[in-house]
Order: sequence, then structure tokens, then C-alpha cells
Amino acid sequence: MKKLVLAPLPYDYNALEPVISAKIMQLHHDKHHLAYVNGANAALDKLDAYQKGGPEINVRETMRDLSFNYNGHKMHELFWNNMRSVTEGNKPSDRVLAMLTADFGSWEAFMKEFSNAAIGVEGSGWAVLVSTEEGLAIHQFEKHNLAGLVASKPVLAVDVWEHAYYLDYLNDRKSYVEKWWNVVNWDDVEKRLSV
Repeated sequence: MKKLVLAPLPYDYNALEPVISAKIMQLHHDKHHLAYVNGANAALDKLDAYQKGGPEINVRETMRDLSFNYNGHKMHELFWNNMRSVTEGNKPSDRVLAMLTADFGSWEAFMKEFSNAAIGVEGSGWAVLVSTEEGLAIHQFEKHNLAGLVASKPVLAVDVWEHAYYLDYLNDRKSYVEKWWNVVNWDDVEKRLSV
């Protein structure tokens, strides 16, 4: 596996204000996301050395570190691209609305279920809309090892680890999730559903 690289954000740090502050975006991207990239690369280095006859390692521990950090990196890449500048009344295209309505009954039912999944994550984690052969589904993931994503493709994710919102919302995750809908990049979601 190639080394991971932290790509720049697809917009300026302040692009999501007032929903998410520039300070949070800078800390979240430059510190937290970078830590996942570095953690995955460290695990890859250990595995590479081991595979070439190097020192013994705890393979289970190293694989867990790789899984946690690699998936943290991939989830953050999805999260950054799933957002754009604030758009009041932000809604998806008719095509995506039809898909959401088919699988959740209505736009409002989808928003309610996704929001409740995000607000209800125990501890740190994610609410994720996934596309499967059977249709669209919403999952909660604590941390981000993503063991439940077999045969699923994430298309929309909201990060509900406290570092994603605490400086702006303190412990009011509900307000963060409610306002987050204004920065969802539905064009990105539609593109992911089309692949």
C-alpha cells in the first residue's frame, strides 16, 4: 500500500462559517486528520519492515492501528468533500431526492433519521449514508474502523467526534448537526451515487 498524503481542503478554512469556524477547520484538518495520516503511515512502515524479515511486531495491534487510522483518513476525505459554503435551504437534486424518498419515504424522514443517528452516536463517531446493492441505508460508526462497511459505499458522512464541533457548539451536538445540513455538498453526494 502506498503512503498516505494529507490533501489540502477543497476550500478555505473559513468557507463553512458560520456553521463551522475557520479555527475548528484548521485544527480538525491540520492536526486531527494529519494524525490519522501519520498513524496509518507508521503502521504501514511496521508492516513493511516485518514483511521484509524485520523485527517481530504484534500483527493484531498493528493491523488495528492501520484500520483505525486509514479509515479515519478516508472518512475525513469524504467529510471534507461532502461540504461546501453555507447554502440556506440546501437540498439535493431531484434525482437524489427521488432516491432518498424511495428508501426512506420522504426527504424529511431521511433528514430526521440521519440527524437522529448522528446525534445518538455513543461517544465519538460518525453518521454515514451508504449505498448498497439493496439501496441506501444509514449507519452509525463509533471511532472509524468501519467493520460494518463490507459491500457498502459511503456517500455522505457527518463527523460527530467532539473535535469537529466543540469549540463552536460545546456539548450541543444537536445544534451542530442541525446547522451542518446547510453545508452539505449535494453535488458531491450525487457524484458518489453515480459511480
